Amino acid sequence: MTGEKVTLVEVGLRDGLQNEATAVSHEDRARWFNALADTGLTRIEAGSFVSPKWVPQMANTDAVMQAIRRRDHVSAEVLVPNSKGLEAALAADADVIAVFTAASESFNRKNINCSIEESIARFEPVVSGAKSAGKRVRAYVSCVVGCPYEGPIAPGQVADVVQKLLELGADEVSLGDTIGVARPREIHALLDATLSLMPTENLALHCHDTRGQAIANIYAGLERGIRIFDSAVAGLGGCPYAKGATGNVATEDVLYLLQGEGFETGVDLHAVARVGREICELLGRSNPSRTGKALTAHLTEDDLMTGQDQDS
Repeated sequence: MTGEKVTLVEVGLRDGLQNEATAVSHEDRARWFNALADTGLTRIEAGSFVSPKWVPQMANTDAVMQAIRRRDHVSAEVLVPNSKGLEAALAADADVIAVFTAASESFNRKNINCSIEESIARFEPVVSGAKSAGKRVRAYVSCVVGCPYEGPIAPGQVADVVQKLLELGADEVSLGDTIGVARPREIHALLDATLSLMPTENLALHCHDTRGQAIANIYAGLERGIRIFDSAVAGLGGCPYAKGATGNVATEDVLYLLQGEGFETGVDLHAVARVGREICELLGRSNPSRTGKALTAHLTEDDLMTGQDQDS
């Protein structure tokens, strides 16, 4: 595995911030996007085009998209719930359009107020419209191992949803352990059920660290050939519809693992850690990333401003 390329999809500015209590201006969101792109991250979620009534933290994503510095090698990605969201995403010239459903009927109804079948039918014009505009489509599947309402989710149930999304035209599927209950054994069972449906290069894992198993689960994914992982700078976020679901796995912690295992990411770990510390300071929260805290504990405010690491 040494020397192979692994891609991180940075979801902190969308999946992370949407569950933070502190509101963040579109200027700060755009500035953080640019800072994360400077670290070498090539896929970054800039936000979502959902109703601010339901997710106020994602208001003004259009302004974020206008303010970010566009680069040929950086994909600015957004989440959309419906055709109206797609229109806004296309107007903002998003590079990747993401849609979302769940492997749990109960979670889907709580999250987007419809069944799994209804959600997929709702995505038909979104996916076709995105494809017609020349955009790649990413599909998120939540609760792939466990649901806060239904309990354990069978791998076959996940595979059925993945198959429907592929038939719809999704280019990539991200499997989300939304409440962070998975362990490597469950991840292997999940991949046993889904890897036969699509190439590994089109399948991603999205791990939450609620029970401290995210890094172990990512390693299990690496063993099975998965090379795309979602992560959030400073472990931001959780899920507003899953009580007790703590943040996404921290980008800093994933990078530290990948660096140690010899994978290539093209990302500057120390630079990501500095961005994570700045975000946590603005949000007034502690940094849950152990790697992030270890790498920035010695830095002064001047060091953070100049991007210097005294021990790097």
